[in-house]
Amino acid sequence: MFTPEPGFPLGDIPAAYAAERPDSAAVRAGDAELTWEELYRASDAVARGLRLSGVTRGHIVPLMLPNGLDVVVAAFACLRIGAVPQPLSTRLAPAEERAILALSEPPVVIGLQEGASDRSTTVAGLRRLGAGEPTTELTTVIGPSWKAPTSGGSTGRPKIILSGAEGAFNPFDTEAWGLRPGERSLVTAPVHHNAPFSTAMTTLFNGGTVTLLERFDAERVLSEVERHAITWVYLVPTMMRRILALPEPVRARYDLSSLVSVWHCAEPCPPATKQAWIDWLGADRIRELYAGTEAQAGCTISGTQWLAHRGSVGRPAWGEIKIVGLDGTPVTEPGVPGEIFMRVAEGKPPAFRYLGAEVQETDGWSTLGDIGEFDGDGYLYLHDRRSDMLLVGGVNVYPAEIEGALTEHPHVLSSAVIGLPDPDRGNRVHAIVQIEEGRTTTPEEITDFLATRLSPHKRPSSVELVTEPLRSAAGKLRRSALRAERLG
Repeated sequence: MFTPEPGFPLGDIPAAYAAERPDSAAVRAGDAELTWEELYRASDAVARGLRLSGVTRGHIVPLMLPNGLDVVVAAFACLRIGAVPQPLSTRLAPAEERAILALSEPPVVIGLQEGASDRSTTVAGLRRLGAGEPTTELTTVIGPSWKAPTSGGSTGRPKIILSGAEGAFNPFDTEAWGLRPGERSLVTAPVHHNAPFSTAMTTLFNGGTVTLLERFDAERVLSEVERHAITWVYLVPTMMRRILALPEPVRARYDLSSLVSVWHCAEPCPPATKQAWIDWLGADRIRELYAGTEAQAGCTISGTQWLAHRGSVGRPAWGEIKIVGLDGTPVTEPGVPGEIFMRVAEGKPPAFRYLGAEVQETDGWSTLGDIGEFDGDGYLYLHDRRSDMLLVGGVNVYPAEIEGALTEHPHVLSSAVIGLPDPDRGNRVHAIVQIEEGRTTTPEEITDFLATRLSPHKRPSSVELVTEPLRSAAGKLRRSALRAERLG
């Protein structure tokens, strides 16, 4: 039985499994499916098409594709020729798309339509192009990085986070996510986010079968688990709350006995939600991962461990984590909160490299801006974000980016974007906008203005117009005070 060894080229994964079990399912989405043989042939043709389109080793290739078969085919095609796949949302605002492409300068952009720009193409178009190439052997190339997710960044400008791992098999993601060889994984979130993309691809690297949910639907998650005897599933707490909200008879209708692991991450999970899942499926099945896209360090925790350390996100599973007081003094005592800093373990290569931003670090230590503390057993607990970043349904939303877009409106003098509690998504984005006195600007006009500049999940759910200054004489924005005033 084929098992990839460290260093095995990721671009050769489809061929290896196709040679061993050509008719076994590799990836599903809706009612569509690709066997390993079909995935190999499709990705081989697309790889040839990419090569003919000028893509070479190290090029970043944006994949502006929804959850489906094509995004997996395109990713493996990139890995085959040493290019770096970069999953992107199909709903990026034009300004965001331009900013990201300016950083990566890709020869082609793989999307849903051909001809949208001079470098736009589709998986189907690349397959046709590649099929016309002479059937000479295509030599697999190991690229300098195996993925290039993006982040809005706390500065409000996008950045690309190039993985420090090259395009060869590395057991890191396998171990971090508890993904066993031959896993049957259900990925419920869009693969343009890092964790869904990484876990879907890692399942395939290990010879498993991935079922991609085209869009989240609470009951559909349960039906897919039963239909395909899913063993491993990825969720975020917002999804967990929506599944729990299903009527008890509906949840009881489905056979979930195949499930071995239910993983969640991306945002803090309310203890009541986690307890309800433990009560429902058992503590051993529920697992959590805490880390950034940069992955220099991270924690994991099982449901059983969580019951003994309620509210914790676990102990460090890789890398190093320390707590630093807000005065800059290292925290050595348990139970004392401070800012969480991370770095890769000594002797390990860098976990990532930024394009579009500089790494702010000292002696290898950097921070995501979280505040937390360790207990006496070494379990980490999160308190809040030191930065103003918002988590909306498990997705990072940066106020600075939204405020930057608002300042482009001719009637806006200043703005403050805050998060207000939302029972479903954790936070909802609320924009407080200072406009010139005497102007007849409306909230609806502001909303329409942002629609062409921001992706849907970043647009404020509510807009409040004010005329009083939002900043101090020193130019400081008092977000915390503004939020406290609105919470009463």
